[in-house]
Amino acid sequence: MPLQEDHQIVSVDDHLIEHPRVWQDRLSKADQEKGPRIVEQNGMHMWHYDGMVAPTIGLNAVAGKPVEEWGMDPVRYEDMIPGCYDPVERLKDMDIDGVEATLAFPSFPGFAGGVFHRAPDKDLALKCVKAWNDFNVEEWCATDPNRLIPMAIVPTWDVQLAADEVRRAAAMGARTVTFPDNPIPLGLPSFHNAHWNPFWEACEETEMPISLHFGSGGAPTVAPDAPFTTAIALYGLNSQMATIDLMNTRLFERFPNLRFAMSEGGTGWIPYALERMDYTYSHHKAWTGADFGGLTPTEIFHRNFSTCFIDDRAGIELRHKVGIDRMTWECDYPHSDSTWPHSADLLAHSLEGVPDDEIDKITHLNAMRIYQFDPFSIRPREQCTVGALKAEAADVDISVRSMGRGKGTPMT
Repeated sequence: MPLQEDHQIVSVDDHLIEHPRVWQDRLSKADQEKGPRIVEQNGMHMWHYDGMVAPTIGLNAVAGKPVEEWGMDPVRYEDMIPGCYDPVERLKDMDIDGVEATLAFPSFPGFAGGVFHRAPDKDLALKCVKAWNDFNVEEWCATDPNRLIPMAIVPTWDVQLAADEVRRAAAMGARTVTFPDNPIPLGLPSFHNAHWNPFWEACEETEMPISLHFGSGGAPTVAPDAPFTTAIALYGLNSQMATIDLMNTRLFERFPNLRFAMSEGGTGWIPYALERMDYTYSHHKAWTGADFGGLTPTEIFHRNFSTCFIDDRAGIELRHKVGIDRMTWECDYPHSDSTWPHSADLLAHSLEGVPDDEIDKITHLNAMRIYQFDPFSIRPREQCTVGALKAEAADVDISVRSMGRGKGTPMT
């Protein structure tokens, strides 16, 4: 049978748009005025927090909109389909797409909590970090713990607090923590610095994978007059740079059980990167002092890293060089790169000619192992297939609909 009928799909990189009361419901009355809240300005919904004003960027919530209305303009919640911010509606949109389970990154805080890192009031910022984690585990994912995978952010400005939050989040049931793919632009020590050891220790102790979403440590450098598509195309290089940087830290000698998930970084670049790292290691280790503890960079990657793709035929063709046990899939709902609501069909095309056992690894088994998450623990497997989920949503209208707000701002 074709993939869109009898296989299961788990997406390891989607996004949620926080509803307006995430922090107002969880902060004390004294903190609510400075805490994140939605204020209407010039007809748009804007986040106000600790002296900062930030929009919900339209490009982050384009699901269901015609491409002519995509853009960077701030949007109102009415301009989004409800699955962006409502977990009950999100589950319906997953059914439409044939996706059994999903891991959703934050939006307002940034992919790795950078908004709170930059905030002046660090006591309030810590409360906001904890509030987001409480919301994600106890509200968003609790809507259906069998299908929504909990994740957590950490207070990156204080490594001991970050370690403490890893342990607290793990006890709550979080399956991964998100962290900047490059801490330096945030004014933090590099991956090479022993400063981070308490954080690595907590992640290893709790068996918590560390998700490095591309762009979480800063956007790629492009010419100021380049079209925005340049930056979109280059974001995957952030994952390549982060992977090579981490693998040259000697971190894995001290923490051999750390696990890094390169989120939205793609896969096609990995075979070349591994060949290059192996070559530079063997060619230059005598004079640089490089030492991987008797392992090659490729062996470390296959032990300590995983990656994911949206639509990556090159990576599929090179899957055995990437590492068939390290590959996972993502939908990226509701962002502009997303394949929703046609993910199963597009994924089936990408996986054409791939054996069923390898398809199962890429589409769900690897994700289940990496994030220690079992979507079949309650719901029978036969009810989790693409075909079964789509059948449940057969009467749902997925036609593209204008939100009546006109065209988005061109990304020039």
